Amino acid sequence: MTISNLPMIRPVKPAWNRGRIIGQKRPLLPKHVWAIRVRLELAGKIRELALFNTAIDSKLRGCDLVQLKVVDVYAAGRLKERTSVIQCKTGKPVQFEITEGTRASLSKWIDCPEMRGSEYLWPGRFHDRPHISTRQYGRMLKEWVASIGLEPSAYGTHSMRRTKVAQIYKKTGNLRAVQLLLGHTKMDSTVRYLGIELEDALAISEKIEI
Repeated sequence: MTISNLPMIRPVKPAWNRGRIIGQKRPLLPKHVWAIRVRLELAGKIRELALFNTAIDSKLRGCDLVQLKVVDVYAAGRLKERTSVIQCKTGKPVQFEITEGTRASLSKWIDCPEMRGSEYLWPGRFHDRPHISTRQYGRMLKEWVASIGLEPSAYGTHSMRRTKVAQIYKKTGNLRAVQLLLGHTKMDSTVRYLGIELEDALAISEKIEI
């Protein structure tokens, strides 16, 4: 066989998902939430603590979270206990609560010198970016989970969106409430989002002994 007749050998590219955990990202457990909060507080990371707490409370998609404005959470000289924003994906409003702990961290952040005159709650560090990007938010999330010993590839920005509603469903079983909190138009979306069918099936199976 001549050299010209030899089959072409092409270098094999590594799979895009090699070493990554793909599929739906896990929600944080309550112990993870508290561990991250403690680390951020001890490190004096005021902005990141406010962002983390707001992400948990709001249950917003990353694209909506990074575009929050100061007026969305602050009015008449005080922080709101509830607010409403228009979702980028659906164009429909969704409401969320701002708990006491989140209000405390937001208050400290809004009072910081770097927030003076800022329209956005999470201003960008560059003049051409009025607010942080979803990619920046995602990088911070990876750092948060890694700081408490979790595998970063197992978590994403949707982990933050799912964290509180996963606990709400676990404690109440109220799918309709979760649907409203997430701003889903269809119940099917909520069922798939929480992975409820598998969770419930396993829970039932665990109770049956043969």
